[in-house]
Amino acid sequence: MSNSGTDHRLEDIAVRDTRVSDAIDEPMRAMILDILADEALTATGVHERLADRGVDRTENTIRHHINELRDADLVDVVRFEEGRGGTTKYYHANTIVLSYLLPDSADPAVEEMIDAVQPQITDALATLTDEYDDAIDEIVADMQPCEHCRTQKYETYVLLTVLRRAFVRAHRDS
Repeated sequence: MSNSGTDHRLEDIAVRDTRVSDAIDEPMRAMILDILADEALTATGVHERLADRGVDRTENTIRHHINELRDADLVDVVRFEEGRGGTTKYYHANTIVLSYLLPDSADPAVEEMIDAVQPQITDALATLTDEYDDAIDEIVADMQPCEHCRTQKYETYVLLTVLRRAFVRAHRDS
């Protein structure tokens, strides 16, 4: 990254996981993930929830989108039910996609919250880099497509992935 000589600081990191991005580039899939984040449903159940939202698609189209999400590891089959003539699959999202923009008026409150948790985050990052440096280096080495790609922020991505997933677990268990 070049230094422009200004006093401009990095304030945020936008994470773009290509596996997720490719799967949800279709807006229908983002809606399906939203529906499946709340409860496990069959393809028919998802079709009905989408119809309730005014979405008119065939059930086969919905099945296709669910399969694409499953193939991208964003949706799991969580239950099978044997019935007349076949097996019914129940799907549940394992990933939530958030696509929002905070209003500018939230900046003071957000800054106050950042100041409140930054010491714990600093400690967590120190723990990760001190105790798991070798594991992080191994993961980063597997991520790099070539030895000349060291300028990429692979370590930052690994650390953010750990923190995001820890946040999800903490939020889920609270």
